[in-house]
Amino acid sequence: MDIKEFKSSLKAYKAVLGFDYGDKRLGTAVSDLLLMVATPYKTIFRQNQKTDMEEIKKIIAEKEVGGIVYGLPLQMNGEEGETAAKVRAFAEKVYDHTHLPYAFWDERLSSAAMENFLIKEVDMNRKRRKEVLDASAAGYILQGFLDALNRV
Repeated sequence: MDIKEFKSSLKAYKAVLGFDYGDKRLGTAVSDLLLMVATPYKTIFRQNQKTDMEEIKKIIAEKEVGGIVYGLPLQMNGEEGETAAKVRAFAEKVYDHTHLPYAFWDERLSSAAMENFLIKEVDMNRKRRKEVLDASAAGYILQGFLDALNRV
């Protein structure tokens, strides 16, 4: 679904959940209810589909989520590769369990941008960066989407 369809399908005063997908970790971020600010939330350490879905449903309930945005890892030439296909398949599985509207957002260089920020601006050590990078990347992805959503 495109950004206009996503916006029209969102219920008022519901948050948007952002994902930075990985095979081992799933970074999450959540918007405020006015859809202005994305906040890195947590990293889900992937175990199996059942456990992952339980954790996602828990976040959806706790944070009053009405829609989901997935970072789509496009290649530098704009084409989709193997990882993008995995993200799309994961989005379908989550939809089957939640029935929430979802959209994709170009995530090229989001992890690199956040790691650079955490090194240069926050002066965070390597161990701490590893702990917060996935959720921070999800926040970066979600904030870009929210900025675009508010221009539609």
